[in-house]
Amino acid sequence: MKLATKIEAILYIKGQPLSLEEIGSCLGCEFTEEKTQKDLDLIQEALIELMNDYAHRDSALEIVETTLGYSLQLRAAYKNILQELVPAELGTGTLRTLAAIALKNPILQTELIELRGSSAYQQVAELVKLGFIRKRPQADGRSYWLEITNKFHQYFEIDAEKELQTNTLLQQG
Repeated sequence: MKLATKIEAILYIKGQPLSLEEIGSCLGCEFTEEKTQKDLDLIQEALIELMNDYAHRDSALEIVETTLGYSLQLRAAYKNILQELVPAELGTGTLRTLAAIALKNPILQTELIELRGSSAYQQVAELVKLGFIRKRPQADGRSYWLEITNKFHQYFEIDAEKELQTNTLLQQG
């Protein structure tokens, strides 16, 4: 097995930037004073080979050198796909605000602020930006109606039709 292929596997498995020394440790290289520079040179040559290989193929991945080390990562041109497919990182407060909106769907922003406090303003802005909720102006007031979107249903794998039936039953009961 080629050294470059082993390094590629290590970068993939580790999923974080690694220094030449860390890659060497993963390869099982024993660093003595005599071997250290020679081993590091071989690792660096294999990395350059790997970087060139990725640069010349039509791949969504690339090997990059950062201040933290070398890493296998998604090319910048594919970041929009990443944002669509990988779950957004939501804090506990934001998740609770989203849950309150989903349970009351729709809910007036003023009512939400009474339930969740003033920090909900920032959380609502984040949820709108992420596409989980939408804001529409209240027809006869100064507040906004907040409601969940299709992205919310897709992200949390909720059947919108079943949810509508459940909400109707809850409102009737």
